[in-house]
Amino acid sequence: METEPAPAKINLTLHVTGRRADGYHLLDSLVVFTDLGDRITTRPADDLTLTVTGPFAQGIPVDESNLVLRAARYLGVNGAAITLDKNLPIASGIGGGSSDAAATLRALVRMTGRSLPPAADTARLGADVPVCLAPTPRRMAGLGEVLADVPPLPPIWLVLANPGVPLSTPAVFAALTRRDGPPMPATLPRCATVGDLAAFLGTQRNDLETPARQLAPVIGTTLAALGAQPGCRIARMSGSGATCFGLFADPQSAAAAAHALSVAQPDWWVRDTAVL
Repeated sequence: METEPAPAKINLTLHVTGRRADGYHLLDSLVVFTDLGDRITTRPADDLTLTVTGPFAQGIPVDESNLVLRAARYLGVNGAAITLDKNLPIASGIGGGSSDAAATLRALVRMTGRSLPPAADTARLGADVPVCLAPTPRRMAGLGEVLADVPPLPPIWLVLANPGVPLSTPAVFAALTRRDGPPMPATLPRCATVGDLAAFLGTQRNDLETPARQLAPVIGTTLAALGAQPGCRIARMSGSGATCFGLFADPQSAAAAAHALSVAQPDWWVRDTAVL
């Protein structure tokens, strides 16, 4: 049996820099991962099966449309009992499905002795799978398959807040009014403190935030609530939403903010977490 974490993926920035003739968008994003996430467990079996457990198991398909099974087939594994413990909200902009697929690849490689495929090749499973294959801070560009190391980041704590509104990534991209924004600087600055990082993020963007807020205005409420918490250095939306994050310099401030927000908005999904 192999067990592998599937950490939440957070887009600290997300610039849409172009659109190809085939309709796919070009991105430039600073990505980090958290110690909060889903979990994949694999066991040898005669057939390939998927069982989903956890607080967000309802509505998760267990057929070949699920990225977990598609990842197993991609690796050439046709016999494994896979369990997905689903702790992250669905369609929430924090890479749950892609991280699950990447964790499945890592677990099955250990279980079967196969080789892990090159990260860029896994883009056929989904644009976020390459960056999720080795969950460390990275710069993600192109369609998601162009990865680069980034300068070391300071210790970071986040408060994640999702108001319970699932958002379709294609719908958010369809609502974009500009698809040729400038990328991040060619060389990212070295941020020694959370304050330095917040200052840099303040000069950058998530180009999907505006169309996402048009589709789900409660995102604006979520961002305002996060930004109002003591110690929050900056509040932004991750990915195509609707999960938003607040950036904190210490775990105590993050925990206090998460508690206050959970009390004020009991129907929201709110968690404090450290960045890996």
